[in-house]
Amino acid sequence: MGSGKTTVGVLLARQLAWRFEDLDARIEQSAGLNISAIFERRGEAAFRQIEREQFENALGRVAESGEQIVLALGGGTYAQPGIVERLRAFGAAVIWLDCQVNVLLARCATMNNRPLFRDEATFRNLLAARLPFYEQADYRVAGEDDPAVVVARILAHGRI
Repeated sequence: MGSGKTTVGVLLARQLAWRFEDLDARIEQSAGLNISAIFERRGEAAFRQIEREQFENALGRVAESGEQIVLALGGGTYAQPGIVERLRAFGAAVIWLDCQVNVLLARCATMNNRPLFRDEATFRNLLAARLPFYEQADYRVAGEDDPAVVVARILAHGRI
């Protein structure tokens, strides 16, 4: 949450001449509601179900078409059961945009569409719970700099 996944993802896809997809946008489109409204009206469990369906739909479309995409996952997607293994089996390169917690807090504090961002303590606890999953990513890239610099770091890995 707040690491710049969408901003960096769009730039990365442009550099690679691949299509960009944002999982959160797919979720909102399929539900006909924004993410905050999904959490508010249907709860987190329903959100996670929609998230999983849209994740699988995105992978299915890629498998069917053979098209290369950059897929920005939501902050909690990668921490859901089976997602790490599913991406590995799919052969996806997973990039963790690692930012210092104070940078993430500053970015999230100005956003009103983050239903799991309530206060600093809650945010820190959520991040701590997700870190063991994030640490399983194929690449850990510092995400605090200008997005173009972050993209250059990602491309420097070569396997993307």
